[in-house]
Amino acid sequence: MRSLQTLALTLGLGMLLAACSGGTTTGGTPQGVANPAPLPAPIRGSLVGQAASVSVSIAGNSLTTLSPSVLAGFLESAQTGTLAVAGQPQCSVSVYRVHYNTIGGAGEATDASAAVFVPSGSGNSCGNSRPVLLYAHGTSLQKSYDMADIANNTEARLAAAVFAAQGFIVVAPNYAGYGGSSLGYHPYLDRVQEGADMIDALRAARSSFTAIGARDSGKLLVTGYSQGGYVALATQRAMQDLNNAEFTLTAAAGMSGPYAIARFGDDLFGGAPRDGATVIVPTIINAAQHASAAIYRVPGDVYEAQYAGTITDLVPGTLGSSELVSQGKLPASSLFAADSMPQAPGYTQYFGAGNLIRSDYRAAYLADMAAHPCDQNATSPLNCAPAHKLRQWLVRNDLRSYLPMAPTLLCGGHDDPTVPYFNTTASAAYFRARGGAITELDIDDTPSMSDPFRSAKAGFVAARSLLRAANGDAAVASSYHAGLVAPFCMAATRDYFQSVLAR
Repeated sequence: MRSLQTLALTLGLGMLLAACSGGTTTGGTPQGVANPAPLPAPIRGSLVGQAASVSVSIAGNSLTTLSPSVLAGFLESAQTGTLAVAGQPQCSVSVYRVHYNTIGGAGEATDASAAVFVPSGSGNSCGNSRPVLLYAHGTSLQKSYDMADIANNTEARLAAAVFAAQGFIVVAPNYAGYGGSSLGYHPYLDRVQEGADMIDALRAARSSFTAIGARDSGKLLVTGYSQGGYVALATQRAMQDLNNAEFTLTAAAGMSGPYAIARFGDDLFGGAPRDGATVIVPTIINAAQHASAAIYRVPGDVYEAQYAGTITDLVPGTLGSSELVSQGKLPASSLFAADSMPQAPGYTQYFGAGNLIRSDYRAAYLADMAAHPCDQNATSPLNCAPAHKLRQWLVRNDLRSYLPMAPTLLCGGHDDPTVPYFNTTASAAYFRARGGAITELDIDDTPSMSDPFRSAKAGFVAARSLLRAANGDAAVASSYHAGLVAPFCMAATRDYFQSVLAR
């Protein structure tokens, strides 16, 4: 069990914060040269080049396929305790990277990349046609974030260990704005763009399957963690909205995602900000601005002067969270001014000097909450018609606005300090009220003997207890979202998918 504690301590920050960036390109036609005819927009979901094999350096050898024993050693050497959560690899895994055409938040043509993990082997879970799992990753400050880089990306290794090594073909998009994408910003939690991006990545990956030896069984699953949990459900909705035979989901799972984003925003502005809020709020606003939501005329309408000049398209970039704070580009935790009211008990650390959001902007948001309250009814939470531009954007992107048609799991932990658990409970209640086949899983719950998720729950409880005993409650809180909940929800999601596939 000691290895579980180590895993929880070290998974942490790779999936904690989220970002979006932005940029523009300029150009022109030389004097005396006629304007050329515009080129047709690239076909969405088409490959740019061919799928590229990604090698992993192990013991001085560059390997393109990792056998189960080699993969097991690699996973444990990179992150002690991974196999205690994921289980022993059953399949060999090969990693590929695809580059594809997609769209940005304004519908503009752009490109992005995705990792494809291909299982192989002679066993029944590896050697025949395999289900395809579309995986949406958590948020990152780094524009270089790449799910194909399993040597350096903790979440990518977990996806490979939990899913690919157990026989799932995994398609893991990096999203527009990351992983070599030419888009200068990331459309963070933009429901329409993120669903489209995931669909385009899957289209591109499918077109490369024959070349890379991926044998698709026709079973399609979608999941993701944190930002990716939201993106997974946005993708489910986007596939249903297409209403054609191109994508038929077998099952879906959201893990610790901000699905109820309108309530999340109201809770935050109402006095209960969450860990990472000084990154999450401007990232959402930046995505909205790029999608022509007109959140502000100039950044100074929203942000204090010391941040307004550099905050547009700030992340993802090259700076980590500590560098953003040390260079004065973002405050560590002071989202609102020390005298800004109301302040919920237990959230005073988010109110202080050097705050990010102007008090008059918060006051306007609060006034709109009072005039147009949302979440007045669990079955119609978005029947509120806000007038405030940011609240309009949040309502537009709240996922309590469709009915999942495939079996769907929502997994999270009830003490999550980053993405409140009400996102899970409120969304599950909304979906169930409309007849959805929803399974809600609080991973932070003592399991009964008959609990189908007993193994994942027991592992979480053990890891949390060990971490608390060794490092105290503060360590549990700081590791809870990304370090504790993430791997165990991923393991539970795999078990859920396998149970659905076996029906």
